[in-house]
Amino acid sequence: MTTKEQREAAPENSLLREWTGPLTSDITLHPGNFGLGKVPAKFQPDATTTMVCGFCSTGCGLNIHLKEGRAVNLTPQTNYPVNLGMACPKGWEALTPLQAPDRATTPYLRGKDGKLEPVDWNEAMTVFTERFKDIQTRHGPASVAFLGTGQIVTEEMAFLGALAKFGMGMIHGDGNTRQCMATAVTAYKESFGFDAPPYTYRDFEESDVLVFIGSNLCIAHPILWQRVLRNPNQPEIIVIDPRKTETAMAATQHYPIRPKSDLTFLYGLANILINQGWINPDYINQHTAGFEDFKKHVQAFTPEMTAEASGIDVKQLHHLAETIHQGKRVSFWWTMGVNQSHEGTRVAQAIINIALMTGNIGRPGTGANSITGQCNAMGSRLFSNTTNLLGGHDFKDAADRERVASILGIDAGLIPNQTGWAYDQIIDGIDTGTIKGLWVVATNTAHSWINQSSIQRIFAKLEFLVVQDMYHTTETAQFAHLILPAAAWGEKDGTFINSERRIGLVKKVAPAPGLALSDFNIFKLVAAYWGCTELFAQWRSPEVVFQIIKRLSHGQPCDFSGILDYKMIDAAGGIQWPLQQEEKLLDSERRLFGDGIFYHGDGKARFIFGEPREMSEPPDAEYPFILLTGRGTSAQWHTQTRTAKSAVLRRLYPESIYAEINPSDAARRGITASSWVEVTSRRGRLKAKAFITSTIATGQIFIPMHYAQTNQLTFPSFDPYSRQPSYKSCAVSIRAIHPKEQNA
Repeated sequence: MTTKEQREAAPENSLLREWTGPLTSDITLHPGNFGLGKVPAKFQPDATTTMVCGFCSTGCGLNIHLKEGRAVNLTPQTNYPVNLGMACPKGWEALTPLQAPDRATTPYLRGKDGKLEPVDWNEAMTVFTERFKDIQTRHGPASVAFLGTGQIVTEEMAFLGALAKFGMGMIHGDGNTRQCMATAVTAYKESFGFDAPPYTYRDFEESDVLVFIGSNLCIAHPILWQRVLRNPNQPEIIVIDPRKTETAMAATQHYPIRPKSDLTFLYGLANILINQGWINPDYINQHTAGFEDFKKHVQAFTPEMTAEASGIDVKQLHHLAETIHQGKRVSFWWTMGVNQSHEGTRVAQAIINIALMTGNIGRPGTGANSITGQCNAMGSRLFSNTTNLLGGHDFKDAADRERVASILGIDAGLIPNQTGWAYDQIIDGIDTGTIKGLWVVATNTAHSWINQSSIQRIFAKLEFLVVQDMYHTTETAQFAHLILPAAAWGEKDGTFINSERRIGLVKKVAPAPGLALSDFNIFKLVAAYWGCTELFAQWRSPEVVFQIIKRLSHGQPCDFSGILDYKMIDAAGGIQWPLQQEEKLLDSERRLFGDGIFYHGDGKARFIFGEPREMSEPPDAEYPFILLTGRGTSAQWHTQTRTAKSAVLRRLYPESIYAEINPSDAARRGITASSWVEVTSRRGRLKAKAFITSTIATGQIFIPMHYAQTNQLTFPSFDPYSRQPSYKSCAVSIRAIHPKEQNA
């Protein structure tokens, strides 16, 4: 079908009718072509521009070097307050995945023969609209859902959430940030009154004691580890982790607690601090509520009981407590080892409680600090319209609904009065037949979801699955009925919000391939074909939407109404929220709670606690090992959808999946170094190469999360408060594979 025929076949209100040229990748960018084609003329040939990296939540600043208006190379920014001239392997290779041969360059529709075939955008949007509307007509609005991401820019997240819930009438939607940050979000909301990581990266350099819990910072966030190494205070570096990780090897103290004993361990630590008088009564009395109840709770967690549960003896426990007491500026940091747990919310709050009762918050070098995973997980937390109404508002609050509706210029009746289902509930809803249609945007559920074989079986039940992604080859795309080709980081404009609440700028420095469109423009097309364009009449461009979400933030704890525009963000080297209207930006790095005022109505933080819960799947005679999962190398990222495209990065990590096992366990099972082993759980089995190392304790096995096979083993348990999956612990067995078996 020609371009003219596509336009004429489109509905009257279709944005396709605005195209004035052919649908090819070499047309010049102009307002009507939805981001196709060449880089904007504002970037002069052979120039350099700046933007933030699109991999992890560190949010490094990069110089993008342009030739004839296109990105050809990059270097780290020397003056960006995040990375100070440094970049990890992923950052150096950030442009490479854009050139991968398996980029989705056209929509694909699965035909009656089961094969995916290229179609044009008009057919793709027509099928998208007809199929989803048909399912809603037959089964009701709750029969369709969406799964978003922490990978796209904030403006696109807001558009997706608003379009799905206000325009398309979807009740249920969640994001893949449920897999990494939901626990921290829930903990902060309950303890502080808002999802507010309090720190700035400068705190890594200003602490005299840094405590890392379930965090392998060296590997997961190498640039942040470099900030630790810049610390001039000769700090105590404490790592609490079952494995002797790279970070633990570099620490001054390592506490290899038993897997999932962390809640008991932290309550026992609090017990010692309280009973020794190593707390800050003035801070507790002035700025917190609930301490006396917490004090009573932890009295049961005696040093002896804690030692028995955690495997850390009483003398070591006292040494840790005394180190914290002697510190003048103590910071506590956690990542997925805490968040991805069956009781992660209470563990995170146990960390927060220790920071509060010792007065280690709001001052330089202090804080209870959750380090985020994905590049824009913070943007998702605030503006994806899933766990909260846009801008940290509450779906259940009528005044919040009215305020959001007024800013957006829509009827408040279009805004749901309750949050929809969480990720795991959506998956369960597909399994039970409640949800018939699913829209997956920039995430690879069939690889990353816990108990992988189950999700693949469940996806087969969907009547209609749409996958919107930059690649057509992901595991999830293979189940799709319709694939929508999306532009990637570097091929569109917008903002990310990093771990320290810094809003950074993303720019279009390369053309999207073929017919691929930015997610923003795909959402514009969906709105047009759905018939709800009028609801989003003011959503003309990402920067216009930034002004909208800025108004939504006004008066909220995340208020950034003081940011004028993209130009101001670029010039400032990113800006941390909050920055209120009329407020002057005096410092590039700012922390929260310096005034001791939190976001609850009385201005006080809360001590939140609960009883430890049993491990979801403890080891037994049949499955005697505990499987731990986590980051493998700094060159790998999540499901490797992008990092595997780089030959440079592939050379920096093992090609084959591997399982770390303690030497004594290996010897008892006849396992030798680099031999093949079979690791089995009640859900699946995989073959891996044995890596024999004393960094893993006896009775434990570690397998990196990045390989597709890993989640065939994991047990689907969830934190009851955050509903985050517990990827870090399940029962497995391991055996040597005989060479004849391997060759069979």
